[in-house]
Amino acid sequence: MVDRYDVAIAGAGPAGAQCARDLATRDYDVVVLETESEDEFPRQSNKSTAGTFPSMMSSFGIPDDVVMSFTDDVVLESPNEYYESYQPGAVLEFAEFKRFLVADGRENGAEYRFDARVSRPVLDDDGVIEGVRYNGDEEVYADVVIDATGPAAPLASALDVVDLERENQAIGIEYEMEGVEMNHPEYADLRRAMMLRLDHNIAPGGYSWIFATGEDTAKVGLCYIQNDRHREFAEAGKTVDGYLDEWVNRDPRFADAEQIGEKVHRGSAHIQRPGRMHTDRFLAIGDTVPSIDPLWGEGIHKAMKSARAAAATVDRCLTDSERRLDAESLAVYERLWHRDVAPRMKARLMLTRLLYLAPNERYDRFMRDLRQADENTLEEANRGKKASMAKLLHLSDLPLLAKFARERFDI
Repeated sequence: MVDRYDVAIAGAGPAGAQCARDLATRDYDVVVLETESEDEFPRQSNKSTAGTFPSMMSSFGIPDDVVMSFTDDVVLESPNEYYESYQPGAVLEFAEFKRFLVADGRENGAEYRFDARVSRPVLDDDGVIEGVRYNGDEEVYADVVIDATGPAAPLASALDVVDLERENQAIGIEYEMEGVEMNHPEYADLRRAMMLRLDHNIAPGGYSWIFATGEDTAKVGLCYIQNDRHREFAEAGKTVDGYLDEWVNRDPRFADAEQIGEKVHRGSAHIQRPGRMHTDRFLAIGDTVPSIDPLWGEGIHKAMKSARAAAATVDRCLTDSERRLDAESLAVYERLWHRDVAPRMKARLMLTRLLYLAPNERYDRFMRDLRQADENTLEEANRGKKASMAKLLHLSDLPLLAKFARERFDI
């Protein structure tokens, strides 16, 4: 007997599980294939800092009981300055969040198969995907197949839908810590804040963070892109673990802090503009695309939005009287992605590269500029609005811009 569904999804992360929730709510037969065992889920994939915003919580019906702490502010730090902005947020217990999405999808009728490692697509005689092979020789068939496996992308890669470039890969590590002095006199008050620090001495070519999870507890980590900028600032042979340990040992806020148990979260993502995201009867969502915010690394809201765009696209096609699922019909997904998930992606990637090209002393000036700018300048620049981006540039940045142009166009 052939297992056949309306939709088969590879990966039970936020994107895959949310897509299953949306489709199951619309009464489609959905199966989700997840590599991890159900008893340990999500031990291996519990990798996110899980900082997000109330708009995500309300838009996707996420309960408060998966939240470790609600925050009021976003703080940006440089080596000698900082900038505070009121922006409510939420730091999730990522494992509980993922388990909620799975449980809620099941309640609405989605089927989950754990211990199911997807290896490759099953193709029909015309080379069009019609199913998924997993665990060696097991197969499921579906009208639409969705790859939500993240950077692994076994299906999207086999179909030549995505091209994740190694030089654009960011790696990160995070500890959960207690005994952190969250209101140290030399720094901003972080007791109800998510802090991001730009400092090449700590995270060369990237940034570090402290996300409050309680009065003296926090998620503490860093990430960087393994590119020429990282190699310029980095110490030879030093690993991402070494950089985090050095920061924890040096920053006075961690003088009396200890790591909670052995909680170490590791992850990677690609910071690049996506190319194709679909083909006949197939969509790629979440970090498979990739969808992560290029500037600050926020991925949950982007993943959930991409899942919803995919579910809406599938629903539109399957409710059509002809049930057309060719690439042209599924192209609405890419239009929704560029409109709703990551608008102005090209401009935002340009700002990302400029930001991480800058030296430490420019970061200090950046913080001072932000304190003098209108409150909405950073928000609009973060959205890719060039007029707001220009407000944060100076004539002294011309060499930096020229360096960007040389690297961008290989002059």
